[in-house]
Amino acid sequence: MMLHPELLRAANTARRPLGLATALLAAVTATHLAQAVLLALVLARIAQGATADLAPLLTAVIAVVLARALLGRAQRMIAVTAGAAVRVRLRDTLLVRLGALGPTAVTGARAGAVRATLVDGVEGVDAYVSRYLPQALITCLVPPALLVAIALVAPYAALALGLALLLALLGPRGWDRLLARRGKDHWDSYEALAADYLEALQGMPTLRAAGAVGRVRERLELRSAALHRSTVAKLRVSLVDTGLTDLAVQGGTVAAVLVACSSAATGATAATGTYLLLLLASECFRPVRDLSREWHAGYLGVSAADGIAALRTAEPAVPDRGTGTALWDGPPEVRFENVCFTHPGSDRPALDGVAFTAAPGRTTAVVGPSGAGKSTLLSLLLRQRDPDSGIVTVAGTDTAAYTLASLRRGIAVVSQETYLFHATIAENLRIARPAATDGQLRAAARDAGIDDEISRLPDGYATLVGERGATLSGGQRQRIALARALLADAPVLVLDEATSAVDERGQARIVRALSAVGRDRTRIVVAHRLDAVRHADHIVVLDAGRVAAEGDHATLLAGGGVYAALVAAGHTTRETDDPGPTHEAAGPTTRKADDPDPAHEATGRTPQEERAA
Repeated sequence: MMLHPELLRAANTARRPLGLATALLAAVTATHLAQAVLLALVLARIAQGATADLAPLLTAVIAVVLARALLGRAQRMIAVTAGAAVRVRLRDTLLVRLGALGPTAVTGARAGAVRATLVDGVEGVDAYVSRYLPQALITCLVPPALLVAIALVAPYAALALGLALLLALLGPRGWDRLLARRGKDHWDSYEALAADYLEALQGMPTLRAAGAVGRVRERLELRSAALHRSTVAKLRVSLVDTGLTDLAVQGGTVAAVLVACSSAATGATAATGTYLLLLLASECFRPVRDLSREWHAGYLGVSAADGIAALRTAEPAVPDRGTGTALWDGPPEVRFENVCFTHPGSDRPALDGVAFTAAPGRTTAVVGPSGAGKSTLLSLLLRQRDPDSGIVTVAGTDTAAYTLASLRRGIAVVSQETYLFHATIAENLRIARPAATDGQLRAAARDAGIDDEISRLPDGYATLVGERGATLSGGQRQRIALARALLADAPVLVLDEATSAVDERGQARIVRALSAVGRDRTRIVVAHRLDAVRHADHIVVLDAGRVAAEGDHATLLAGGGVYAALVAAGHTTRETDDPGPTHEAAGPTTRKADDPDPAHEATGRTPQEERAA
């Protein structure tokens, strides 16, 4: 028997239903034994010619069979309930752990592999816990008790059965290590194939555009062949295991029959004892045969156990030791105090002595060239990582003093890469606030500049957007994500390239709306397109992980340096780009490309600003 600590820990979450299922399985086993005893008496009466009083015995046999049917049905129902409880609790535990780990901790994990663990691996645990473990306990208890009973009738038969049982139970253990290695290889191959298939499905438009569908198909065929080989290799070892068990079972049964026949021929045992010995010998091996069957049913759970344990015990990137609750009265001040951070494996700091303050109720923009450290700055604010030195404070308190859950509830983030679920627009919005009214949904959508477009859809807010918002344009997805963040009504609003897919006219409208409704929020805006931040109250310019300059748009532009260079580069890019409309693939009724408006190609600067640039 193979008992994995991770699977035993999972079973511990449903002890009561599993205990009841095991007790019912013991009752089912007892009916088998009762039937064996009754049949032995019936056969002995027939052999002795005493058939007159068989009716009570046969009636008792029928009653035992009916009782076993009822007990078996109840046992299966309880076992299914116990398995479902274990499955749900284990999956919830893993999902909570994934949420606690955060994006930086699971960057190296492939989505398909994690999905395989969460879905298929946990399903395999169900069979192991609800079927294999109860049967394993019965196998440990029933055969030894039967050996004692048989020894009272025929000691030599008990000796033969005992040796056969030892071979059936201990013989396959010699293959456990090899079977564990083959099982791990099989699960690794399965995870890799699942990850490749999910990646191919998600990236199919890109693969078609690049003409790479054929190459990816060949790769999937190789993965599939590897899975086939690992499956066959595991089955070879498993068949040896089964062969040893069957050999011991059949050999032990034959030995018991020979001993019984010898005892009957010499008159050492009466007819009743002989029949009882034959039938109990078969019942002695029944739990072993059942255990072998349930082992194969639950082996997927054993294969996935290491992956489940690794996910459950993975350490988050930052410890959640804070005790404070991020319930701020009004918009809080956000401050970075001499913050330094270097990514693991890098020899250059991503942030080096960064210090600035985002004033409460104001808009603070963070700009800079690629690689300046803007994204790292936001990850430290959200405590996806902790700084190597320095501190980040919100409302005057170190972010590490808050619980992670409350800190992240207090900060609404809209990123460039938005995610919409396969649900209606209203359901996607209500993720931020489940109890939001229709009026609150529309108000948030208006502020995000998307209400008019949603209203023009055939089903309005009941429109199904498809997986990842596939029926919407990039700009529509970003504005719905922005509306969702506004609906959350968090005291701190972070926009990370949140309008990068929106045309300049729509972007200007959104910026004006945010300025109007955002007085009760502290707003931090990260953008490459400087038109999105030129009206910010305060602009922080990052360069090579340091604060290169601070001020408003006019001051920074007049001062030259990095900001003026970024403005000039943006102006040159717009004038040299093709001003024609974009051609996003559109859905049948809901997709609308956010085409740039040629009238708004310019930066919107005054002539004096143009000359200064």
